[in-house]
Amino acid sequence: MIVIFTSMYTVIDIETTSGSYKSGKITEIAIFVTDGTQVIDQFISLVDPECYIPPYITEITGINNQMVKGAPKFYEIAKNIVEITKNRTFVAHNVNFDYKFIQAEFKTLGYHFDRKKLCTVELSRRYLPGHASYSLGKLCDDLKIELNGRHRAGGDAAATVELFHLILNSYQSETPTLF
Repeated sequence: MIVIFTSMYTVIDIETTSGSYKSGKITEIAIFVTDGTQVIDQFISLVDPECYIPPYITEITGINNQMVKGAPKFYEIAKNIVEITKNRTFVAHNVNFDYKFIQAEFKTLGYHFDRKKLCTVELSRRYLPGHASYSLGKLCDDLKIELNGRHRAGGDAAATVELFHLILNSYQSETPTLF
């Protein structure tokens, strides 16, 4: 494993039309730039997935087809995503889910998206052992981290930032492992 500790991170959360990056599309994205202690920039946007959002997804996220009508399409915000994540570690709760969706969206544009990654699920299991569940909602409840807007990109990403800061501040003696 490669061990690297950077001083700049992008904490990212997305909402999607399905659970698979092979068939789903992004409907919302939130990116918070942090130096490990405070948020210094952010980008949050609904995304027109250019496909139908199934009712079960709307039940989970609250994002419906009408909400994304007129929102930017992924290709219209792609440059923002590249710029805000450049030379920064990509952090997410269950990082491969968000990362693979974003990579798939960029692949359709002919761009190879490649960033170093950290997973707050894995970091939490390692540095905050003993929790019955490491789902974001349950972990936030256990740790008294405010989670407003569950299953919305901005709310989940903001809570993930707080979790990530807690891990970094509490366990600075060890270097997080990139996945």
